[in-house]
Amino acid sequence: MPVRTEEKRQTIKNSVSRGVLVAVSVLLQVGWIVWLVMRLNRYYAFISLFTGLLSLLVVLHICSERMNAAYKISWIVLILLFPVLGLCLFLMFGQESANLLMRRKFGQIDQHIVEFLPQDPDAARAMEQQDPLLANQARYLRQSAGFPVYADTRVTYYGDTCEALEAQKEALRSARRFIFMEYHAIEDSTAWRGLEEILAAKAAAGVDVRVFYDDMGSLGFLSKPFVRRLESEGIRCRVFNPLVPVLNVFMNNRDHRKITVVDGQVGFTGGYNLADEYFNLTSPYGRWKDSGVRLEGGAVRSLTVIFLEMWTATQKTPEDPRPFLVPAAVPQEAAGFVIPYADSPLDGLPTGEDVYLNMIGAARKRLYLTTPYLIIDDEMQRALVLAARRGVDVRIVTPGIPDKKVVYRVTRSFYADLATAGVRVFEYTPGFVHAKQMLMDDEAAACGTINLDYRSLYLHFENGCWFCRCPAVAAVRRDFEELFAQCTEVTDQYAGRRDRFVHGINGVLRLFGPLM
Repeated sequence: MPVRTEEKRQTIKNSVSRGVLVAVSVLLQVGWIVWLVMRLNRYYAFISLFTGLLSLLVVLHICSERMNAAYKISWIVLILLFPVLGLCLFLMFGQESANLLMRRKFGQIDQHIVEFLPQDPDAARAMEQQDPLLANQARYLRQSAGFPVYADTRVTYYGDTCEALEAQKEALRSARRFIFMEYHAIEDSTAWRGLEEILAAKAAAGVDVRVFYDDMGSLGFLSKPFVRRLESEGIRCRVFNPLVPVLNVFMNNRDHRKITVVDGQVGFTGGYNLADEYFNLTSPYGRWKDSGVRLEGGAVRSLTVIFLEMWTATQKTPEDPRPFLVPAAVPQEAAGFVIPYADSPLDGLPTGEDVYLNMIGAARKRLYLTTPYLIIDDEMQRALVLAARRGVDVRIVTPGIPDKKVVYRVTRSFYADLATAGVRVFEYTPGFVHAKQMLMDDEAAACGTINLDYRSLYLHFENGCWFCRCPAVAAVRRDFEELFAQCTEVTDQYAGRRDRFVHGINGVLRLFGPLM
């Protein structure tokens, strides 16, 4: 055991060192570009004039672009304050065309697989008849994002990640054909080792086992020997967007999805990664609160296609999804309507944000949500405020113990405006709430990977599950009530508070919040 522990420490140390090397290398490259432009500006008047004119043109271009208004303001201020630095950063990271090659690649993949997500007309018709208001959400996800609604799926909600993990293990042990797992972060420790043991046994029995993780998300948790070990056990393993010491615009787009699919019959998704802290095996930020859902039935098909989209992105040839899209058995407990969905930073459609906005706009009695980070734009903030002002009981739960102090400060900077308008704000006293979920009127809920911050809403690959008129919605409500009992309400503390100094600091933090 001591040898294994030392080996694990060494591999993690090497992984962190690799991350530091990449960060330093990229900063040096950006710094060199900025230095070169500044030096040319100093010695060549026409270049300085050109840089000034280009900055003006870029600012005008940003004003006319179809991008989030908060992003526009952040980029414009950065360019006006630091013309050379801001201009270089925007030209490298701020334009959609900077990711043109990846946009084309994912566009081709999506065109290939979208045909495998047909809409069952009976399910769509039944939803329209039962509740036209809720059907608006389904219509949006189907017509704009391409994700169908299912009426043949059982949803089980887990407010306790330990229960979710055990259910996941049980499902993995039942696998006969294939297992797909895609996670932002995997830690080579206790929680994962219990899963890996099952995966290795299934791979030895001939099951097609695939594991997919994000390199940045798992930095400090894993190293290259991890991939080799899994491959030696018969587990196919791929790394999304590996960190390289070369300036790469796409490096800013990470895979934040969390998906497990077993035989196309059972699927899991939610906010938790496969690391010990998510199951309170370690407690770096107090008690960890997260959530997830289990799907059984037809809706698992969408999770399978979402996984294959990302897996195909790492392949030279497209993956044929047909062998994995087998008809799912319809459980007797199937009820309500379910829509698993995904969000991509490359398609120009903020699906995750739109799902939240639709729910906020449709709420009539109550709207509860949890998020680890609250960095929102004016549109989202106004939607929450309008809901509260029309009499909806709007409640937001954020962490009591932060994992990122600067981001936590930005999160708190939004409290005053929301609380003054009647939104109730709670902080999870025991520790860190990482769950990303929303409840609307005890009728519909969403659970997934999408935080209420700019990175989740605009820069990351995300996924979620929206469901209504099923027992899982009531389970989400019960979990919220238990959660409120463990929280400290800070609404009165922030409502109407306008300390000039604090307000000024918050203004600066919020100004550059979209770029964090």
